Amino acid sequence: MGDQASEEYQRSLAAPFIFFVVLAFHFASQRIDQFKKGGSDKEEKAKLHREIKELLKEANSLSQPSTFAQGAKLKRKAAAKEKELAKFRNLHDKDTALYSKFLLISKVLTYLIFLLWFWSVPVASISHQLVQPFGRLLSWRTGGIENNNIKVGIIPWLIVSTRVSRFICRLTYGK
Repeated sequence: MGDQASEEYQRSLAAPFIFFVVLAFHFASQRIDQFKKGGSDKEEKAKLHREIKELLKEANSLSQPSTFAQGAKLKRKAAAKEKELAKFRNLHDKDTALYSKFLLISKVLTYLIFLLWFWSVPVASISHQLVQPFGRLLSWRTGGIENNNIKVGIIPWLIVSTRVSRFICRLTYGK
């Protein structure tokens, strides 16, 4: 009896744990998307853009033969700033690509571990009346109904968790 109670307790913790892991992946994905858009480095990019604009404006105003050398010097300085901006963007793009790739690999491995761990073991039990038309879908690969409760399988739970966590992320980040 103690072994069955322990298994039931683990099962009751499995569903929320899986949901929070899926939610964490979605929040991390949203943060990476914000980082891609340049959220934290936006100010520095804008500053470089302003400096380049000012240097080019000043260089164009120095187009007389007597000030040509000064204008050329400012244009070279603006070109160097443009290179710096391009380098900055390149580095930013490489970082976000690396983070995205790492997140995707982590997500796939975690989902595979969940699938292997809970393949034929139910993740949770939900009242049959609560999920009346979808009972068969939710209990896929777990054995169906027991004590008027539907046993929820890992694949349907991952799908439901993914949908709900996307919804929560949209509410949080306004996408």
